[in-house]
Amino acid sequence: MTERPPLNRLPDGKTFRAYYYLKEELAAFCRENRLPASGSKAALADHVARFLDGEALPAPFSGRRKAVSSGPIPRESHIEENFVCSEAHRAFFLAEIGKSFSFRVPFQRWLKANPGKTYAEAVEAYRLLLKQAAPGKTEIGSQFEYNQYIRDFFRANPDKTLPQAIACWQYKKRLPGSHRYDSADLIALTR
Repeated sequence: MTERPPLNRLPDGKTFRAYYYLKEELAAFCRENRLPASGSKAALADHVARFLDGEALPAPFSGRRKAVSSGPIPRESHIEENFVCSEAHRAFFLAEIGKSFSFRVPFQRWLKANPGKTYAEAVEAYRLLLKQAAPGKTEIGSQFEYNQYIRDFFRANPDKTLPQAIACWQYKKRLPGSHRYDSADLIALTR
């Protein structure tokens, strides 16, 4: 078995991308190397890979962020460019939709793809997306490799337990290559 190398000992971005690292590890590496250390796990992984390949990266943001209005959001106001889910947005949608509201992935995508539309239109889009949602399992984003692995593990092994699934994940994430479940991962349960 090839053990996962520490981030600071990787020769290049291709080798880095063959292994699994936690978002916290990526952020710490970025801070240590004066790279932008905030954003999604995919963005941090991109920073690390580009850094290891010797590519130039933008300096980390050091200024103050633009203040976001903390008041209530009017229904007629427009969705901002680069929409970010905030407590003010959550409060608005909870008031409009009710306690069942949550920032589901399809709705977040809709919000990010529709700057300039009104929040009233967003409420209607949420209701429409909810009606269109297929019953059953929700989509898991590519950045949630652990969640996808566990789901796939139980789909293939309904008789196994969560501790067994986690043991197989712990084994798999140390290996280079894909981090998707494979029946060969069950070898971890014999150790």
